[in-house]
Amino acid sequence: MSKSGMTADRHRRRMFPSRPVMKLSVAALALASAGCAQQSFMRVAPESARVVMGPAVSSNRTALQDTFACYRDRLAAGRRAPLSIGVGEVRDFTGRASINEGNAITQGGSLMVISALGKLGRAIRLHERFDPRVGELELIYTDRRQLGDGRIYSLPEGNSERRVPWIPYMGGSIMRSEYFIVGGVTELNYTVQSGGVEASVNGVGPRARSFTVNIAADLRIVDTRSLVVAHTVSLQKQVVGHEVDVGIFRFFGSRLFDINIGTRNQEPIQLAVRTVLELGTLELVEAVTQVAARECLDEGVRDGAVSSAYDSRFWA
Repeated sequence: MSKSGMTADRHRRRMFPSRPVMKLSVAALALASAGCAQQSFMRVAPESARVVMGPAVSSNRTALQDTFACYRDRLAAGRRAPLSIGVGEVRDFTGRASINEGNAITQGGSLMVISALGKLGRAIRLHERFDPRVGELELIYTDRRQLGDGRIYSLPEGNSERRVPWIPYMGGSIMRSEYFIVGGVTELNYTVQSGGVEASVNGVGPRARSFTVNIAADLRIVDTRSLVVAHTVSLQKQVVGHEVDVGIFRFFGSRLFDINIGTRNQEPIQLAVRTVLELGTLELVEAVTQVAARECLDEGVRDGAVSSAYDSRFWA
């Protein structure tokens, strides 16, 4: 082959890689496209660059959504007056954290319990106890006669009336709660079970791996006046994930190619925490209202949202 022919051949190899590499590249692109969520582009202003937009906003649902809807209806039918509940601190007690990613478990357990109570509708009256700072500050302004609403008020003063721009306050505007819920996430156990397989021939081969993580939470509901613990609950959930990939590590001609394609699916840990806290909240409400949730939980068992081994002392 002439020198010019050899140069052209090298140029062709640069422009058009060997067939195994091209096949792997096409497979990688196809796998990446299949694993991506729906995407679109939006320009926030005429002079701005387009930004990627993922799927639309939706309700944050869990596997217990239907169970909660069922129990909400049972509570509404079984109680005349709403149950007054506050939520205290429900935080992460595992202490698991890393320098790069921070806390492994969400610090918003109280917010999750509040949202779970909100799913039970008008049968539950929520009282803010987690962050009452704004309300307390306004009560301080009221006590100093600094808080107004734009109106003028008349106050009796001897035989006459005094007109003032601040809101008169005699106390008693904050409603008491009957119960409050506290607790936390108490377990995060990595590698409860793991396994995998890997095989390669001439640097080419598949690999598969699976793993299981365990989380647990402990909650209690307390009588606000007496501070007597009315009921406790301890629940756990296993979180699963798996990885599958195919890689190639070999020389093609004078070049080294290291290509990996694959997919990884893992159940979201924080969603698992929310689900555990939701089921715990439902059991605590069942305990103090005496409105049975057995039929709703049986439906959750059939849907795979609640374990068939779940044991509530109020099912009897």
